[in-house]
Amino acid sequence: MDSLSLLWTAPLLAAGLYWFICILGSAEQKGKHATAISGGSISAEKVQDKYKQYWSFFLRPKEIETAEKVPDFVDTFYNLVTDIYEWGWGQSFHFSPSVPGKSHAEATRLHEQMAADLIQARPGQRIIDVGCGVGGPMRAIAAHSGANVVGITINEYQVQRARFHNKKARLDSLCEVVCGNFLHMPFPDDSFDGAYSIEATCHAPKLDEVYAQVFRVLKPGALYVSYEWVTTDKFRGSEAEHVETIEGIERGDALPGLRSYADIAESARRVGFEVVEERDLALPPSHPWWTRLKMGRIAYWRNHLLISVLSAIGIAPKGTLDVHQMLFQTADHLTRGGDTGIFSPMHMILCRKPIST
Repeated sequence: MDSLSLLWTAPLLAAGLYWFICILGSAEQKGKHATAISGGSISAEKVQDKYKQYWSFFLRPKEIETAEKVPDFVDTFYNLVTDIYEWGWGQSFHFSPSVPGKSHAEATRLHEQMAADLIQARPGQRIIDVGCGVGGPMRAIAAHSGANVVGITINEYQVQRARFHNKKARLDSLCEVVCGNFLHMPFPDDSFDGAYSIEATCHAPKLDEVYAQVFRVLKPGALYVSYEWVTTDKFRGSEAEHVETIEGIERGDALPGLRSYADIAESARRVGFEVVEERDLALPPSHPWWTRLKMGRIAYWRNHLLISVLSAIGIAPKGTLDVHQMLFQTADHLTRGGDTGIFSPMHMILCRKPIST
């Protein structure tokens, strides 16, 4: 190879290496890079141990059904997966129906804006995001409605990430993030003009408990919408394949136990809400929400190879590969849940706190 060829080849190799390590697999432009994947608030040397601890919860299923165990269980999960979610999926940790002619990002924003419209969010109001993650929905809803949005998440690392993104998007004047347990929210009674939760309350061991907290902090007459993870009327507990699919979703998403669609409205009424509307946003004419998972299988193998390389050379924490493998297996269970129709991540319920309680 002559010197001129070497002069051209070296920069091309360097650029290719940078693209493969730093850019490949990022779900959003200028999003999380592969080299920045961590264990959240968990130190790098403890990621693998924490992963094993997370998985051990399922060997003692009764422990994850009790409220006192769930916060640590969910917190550990989100420390392990937050960076991988941001890198491979984006800043909105939820699903949305496919929309013909729209990108995944556009479909996601439409799904989030629907929540804002359902609770009639508008400028000057104070809205709570119950289980805000790193704040993708919060920023979309604040920008769409002009309302002030306060998000709560149990994971301190997600608080840091959400604040970083809020500032970067220049929405920090409208978006506030609090670290806390949505089963014991640190807010006064009657202090919010509206509320929403997008695929978050599935982490509560008892739905009544989180609904009761939302009811308490809402002003009389205010609206609350939730997109719930549920088993549908097609689920049969007597069918082994159905049970395997649902248990796979529970294990891979830190769920104390999936609820039936038939239980949602009853929980809302028990704590005092009026149910305004209830429907499954995944049903036709909506287009499949799991299409993105099916289309992402090649991307998974590409990303898994990259994580393997980064783990081998010590950039990604030991145990990251195990977490990524778990999430891929979970994606298979979610896809089967969508294909069979036994699972929905967007059973919508719209509630109102009565004027007089």
